[in-house]
Amino acid sequence: MKQETVRISIIGFGYVGSGVAEVIRRKREAIARKHGIDLKIVGIADLKGVIADEQGVSEEAIRALKAGEKQGDMTSLDIIRDVAHEVMVETTPTNVETGEPGLTHIITALESGRHVVTSNKGPIALEYQKLMELAAKHGKEIKFEAAVGGAMPIISLVRENLAGNGVMSIKGILNGTCNYILTRMAEEDLPYEHVLKEAQEIGIAETDPSKDIEGVDTAVKLVILANSIFGMNATYNDVKVVGISEITPDALKLANDAGYVIKLIGDVDSDGRLEVAPRLVPKDDPLNVGGTLNVATIKTDLAGEITVIGKGAGPIEAASAILSDIIGIYS
Repeated sequence: MKQETVRISIIGFGYVGSGVAEVIRRKREAIARKHGIDLKIVGIADLKGVIADEQGVSEEAIRALKAGEKQGDMTSLDIIRDVAHEVMVETTPTNVETGEPGLTHIITALESGRHVVTSNKGPIALEYQKLMELAAKHGKEIKFEAAVGGAMPIISLVRENLAGNGVMSIKGILNGTCNYILTRMAEEDLPYEHVLKEAQEIGIAETDPSKDIEGVDTAVKLVILANSIFGMNATYNDVKVVGISEITPDALKLANDAGYVIKLIGDVDSDGRLEVAPRLVPKDDPLNVGGTLNVATIKTDLAGEITVIGKGAGPIEAASAILSDIIGIYS
């Protein structure tokens, strides 16, 4: 099989960015054999510093960057513009107010003739139409599977495996933190505040968990699905959002006695409905998954209902979706 070298920059080297570097290190030879693509990381930018080498950055340089040793005088935009490569992977933290710095990174990459793969929800939720038009103008692709379901495929499933189907609705659990909290509360009859503190202590919930528990994270993911699958031009303000902070153990017990669980469900359909709220879910429904799992049921006109379940978070899981998107560009 003829080999094609695909040079990659990684902008943002936290959990997800370093996960991408790790899965490329692990899978490089197998991907070359199976897909004919030789993946080579030629630049990494992070708050700690920047490393670049058009022959491929070394493991030693990556370890030094992770250790916080000051690296080079280039900026992330210098790497995107000036280092020769084909794919920019954008994994900086999500900013749902302005989309920055990810939005500028993505625009710069597309204008510089790079494909873009991102896990960053902010730019895709805020400027979906603009970014798609810019990508088309420059003949490049922008892929963002990791921004919605982590390792759980939704966008690629609809666009590839369900191509030809009309999608009527997508609903599911798109935030593992909320699902963990509600699962623990129900199983152990524990109050919300107790389980939230536990989730923070074990790293499932952020120090400031408001975007998760108030439904913001789920709503942003719904906006991405609305725009990319249903062709809407939705924004966060179009979503009706209710979080989980008012859910009590008593409510969960009443639901349980009636044969239900309570889950934070995101729901988008072809009629334009965009809602995030705690919902009663029958115990035998495919949407009843526990712990930090995510789940989505896709209702189609031909294939009926398809349900996917997977890990919505985690550096290797998100990197799995990013790797799949990169391979998809060259398949």
